[in-house]
Amino acid sequence: MKQTQTIEENKPVAENTQRISGSEAIVKCLIAEGVDVLYGYPGGAIMPVYDELYKYQDKLHHVLTRHEQGATHAAQGYARISGRVGVAIATSGPGATNLITGIADAQIDSTPMVCITGQVASHLLGSDAFQETDIVGISTPITKWNHQITKASEIPEVIAKAFYIAKSGRPGPVLIDITKDAQFEELDFSYKKCEGIRSYKPIPKVDNEQLKAAAELINNAKKPLVVWGQGVILGEAEEEFKAVIEKAGLPSAWTILGASAIPTSHPLNVGMVGMHGNYAPNVLTNECDVLIAIGMRFDDRVTGNLATYAKQAQVVHFEIDPAEVDKNVKTDVAVLGDAKESLTELLPLLDKNSHSEWHQKFKDLYQIEFEKVIKNDLHPTKEGLTMGEVLKEINIQTKGEAAIVSDVGQHQMIACRYAEFNQTKSNITSGGLGTMGFGLPAAIGAKMAAPEREVISICGDGGYQMTIQELGTIFQTKAAVKVVVLNNDFLGMVRQWQQLFFDKRYASTELVNPDFVTIAKGYFLNAKRVTKREELAEAVKEMIESKEPYFLEVCVEKEDNVFPMIPTGATVSDIRLE
Repeated sequence: MKQTQTIEENKPVAENTQRISGSEAIVKCLIAEGVDVLYGYPGGAIMPVYDELYKYQDKLHHVLTRHEQGATHAAQGYARISGRVGVAIATSGPGATNLITGIADAQIDSTPMVCITGQVASHLLGSDAFQETDIVGISTPITKWNHQITKASEIPEVIAKAFYIAKSGRPGPVLIDITKDAQFEELDFSYKKCEGIRSYKPIPKVDNEQLKAAAELINNAKKPLVVWGQGVILGEAEEEFKAVIEKAGLPSAWTILGASAIPTSHPLNVGMVGMHGNYAPNVLTNECDVLIAIGMRFDDRVTGNLATYAKQAQVVHFEIDPAEVDKNVKTDVAVLGDAKESLTELLPLLDKNSHSEWHQKFKDLYQIEFEKVIKNDLHPTKEGLTMGEVLKEINIQTKGEAAIVSDVGQHQMIACRYAEFNQTKSNITSGGLGTMGFGLPAAIGAKMAAPEREVISICGDGGYQMTIQELGTIFQTKAAVKVVVLNNDFLGMVRQWQQLFFDKRYASTELVNPDFVTIAKGYFLNAKRVTKREELAEAVKEMIESKEPYFLEVCVEKEDNVFPMIPTGATVSDIRLE
């Protein structure tokens, strides 16, 4: 979406208007968009809006996070598990700039989010007034659209556009900056949801000829491989995707944001691609004859060295965003459009197939990975606990029904590799930006959006401490999040690289940690520490059965590594098992 900072004034006043302040108009707009909860932190430049939120508590629940970054991640977690637009709000200056990490994360992971920031009065703009920052300029590269409002009359139209742009097509974050005088100023208020914007076409029309060409390549393939991403989930195309791969017998691998679109146990689910993905789909990427990419963007962590990535294959790319086609990997057939629509139209064009011999290759390579890696992760013989066996126990206790919200690091890769997902929107993590500190606040938002689901935050001891203050948000809201910290006293992923590629020079990666259980209890949370294997099952059971928030620290092996691993700059077929 092209960035712009100009917008037409609202049309002449309609008969059903009412005279209200800009700040009240903001709250009424949010309610009209169906927002039931928003996350934020008050301050001077946004105070008029908070005064109105106080009056509308029965219709719109505000969650006071302990940091504005936590507000954005909570809004992301809310959006990712619900499919709705998450909302975060902050004041000007440092409040606004503290949103930036979450906004950047939402942009690269295509998360629908609307952020509203207060701004100094319009006559002070550009004067370096107290707590003034050019948040529109700062956020321009990392938002789908942004806009500064200086007149109250602009508020309804701009907010309507913000929600439409954030959710339509390929979703993303939108930021609206509103000067303080616009919040106080009165307007004749009426609201109409935005249903389209001239020149903005969020969903390309499916080209039937490209669709037929794609079907022909798939039907003639001897060694097809599907790699699907979050586009399947964002497009709510899980059933259509399942029908396509089952009819054509297509082995299908996932990116970390695509995980859970089909159950982990589905016979056509051959595992995760990428740097710490499964052995078979990575190696066989460079043996397949047709590579079918669906709702994914060929990120470098998936492809490894592009010069050697799937050069033998014809590539079919199903994608909603034209900018992603041919950006990294040259395609033979590109099918632009919404995943649900494209896959629905593709299904009748496909031949029934099984590819049994090709499937056997995946099974054979899986067995190699099981013997060299998986068995040691899930059924260790060493004395110390592994991260993998913690995830295995969580699978047993939740029967694969939990939503796993992971932070970033070794534990994230272990969670993605070993968590069992039986329903969609169950793997919530920071993919493209790799934001440490994401897991805890995102789990709060996820739990509030889906209170009926078990939501478990999987964190490392490093990332957890970046947003540990959000335990206060859990305590205040009573959101029954289950927090698991896999503690190895290291910044584990960086340490692994230092071990493998920097001759074990552990520069600034060993952590001297506090007593996490005592801290959790200081926030009045139930908390326990596990140091021995025989304690694990009972502790996880107690955590899962609790109806209240719960903190569980599991002390794991300090220098365990995550394998398989594709070294930086290597090809996918050079994946290491040890």
